[in-house]
Amino acid sequence: MDTGDQSDLCFPQQANTSCRKPSSDWSDGVLFSVLLSAECVLTVLLNLLVIISISHFRHLHTPTNLLLLSLAVSDLLVGFVAMPGEIYVRISCWFLGDIVCSLWNYMCFTTASSSVGNMVLISADRYVAICDPLYYNVKVTVKKIQLCICLSWVASLLYCAILLKAQFDHPGIYNSCHGECINGLEIYGGILDLVINFALPLSIIITLYLRVFVVAVIQARAMRSHVKCVKLQHSASFRAKSSELKAARTLGVLVLVFLVCFCPYYIVSLVAENENLGSLTKYVLDLYGFNSCVNPLIYAFFYPWFRKAVKQIVSLRIVQPASRDTKIL
Repeated sequence: MDTGDQSDLCFPQQANTSCRKPSSDWSDGVLFSVLLSAECVLTVLLNLLVIISISHFRHLHTPTNLLLLSLAVSDLLVGFVAMPGEIYVRISCWFLGDIVCSLWNYMCFTTASSSVGNMVLISADRYVAICDPLYYNVKVTVKKIQLCICLSWVASLLYCAILLKAQFDHPGIYNSCHGECINGLEIYGGILDLVINFALPLSIIITLYLRVFVVAVIQARAMRSHVKCVKLQHSASFRAKSSELKAARTLGVLVLVFLVCFCPYYIVSLVAENENLGSLTKYVLDLYGFNSCVNPLIYAFFYPWFRKAVKQIVSLRIVQPASRDTKIL
């Protein structure tokens, strides 16, 4: 092999086993990486605002907001770990070793799995709030939600450890050459992931939200029909119902955007030919990463409390004494 060819290798001293360096084409590589880098920074900053807002202000410590906090942590990890790793893989050879590659893949799978778990919990929360409102405060409490979130994260960590066991036992097992980091699964692992991380949660989410949608429509019509006849002392309960319906719509948008961004990866896995899967996967992974950036924008658009909290954070009012008790809702 001549010197010119060797200069294109990740490890010239291992010419027979080394990968070639990624393409430096501006339109396909560099420009796309610049855009992904900007998205990465925006994802981290926006989700940090969500985490600080809900964590700092006591009035925001509601069961639903704790679920949003958990989702923001997943999205933050996507922007802080998954996206930078994806950028690095596209513009450079993988020089960090097979063990680090396995750990990075593990973090990517865990954030995806935890996001799915959070969406299922959010759907269940809205189901109880809309379909069984009289018992919502009994069935859904802060402590119960905290327990569910912890169990969901632990389950995601254990599930992904089992799913990627082959990679931990034999780091770099799916790499075809030195200098790449492949996120692969055995056939049984792919089937398991398809069921546990896609088919089952998707069925639960759609079933719960269809029920929520039907009940919400019925309640909204009833409220519009009778609101003029309601006595003054009952107005508070109507405002509460209206608030729950609005929250259901907002979280419905959140779930819908998640499904639009998340489902293509599994659809591609099912219908794409093996030789085309590699080129398609990077685009559907980018779409999933985009979801982590969009979620905080949904909060900013639909939730006045998030805009108020951001103003408090940007103006550094949160460092003032007793700022945790500021009324945001």
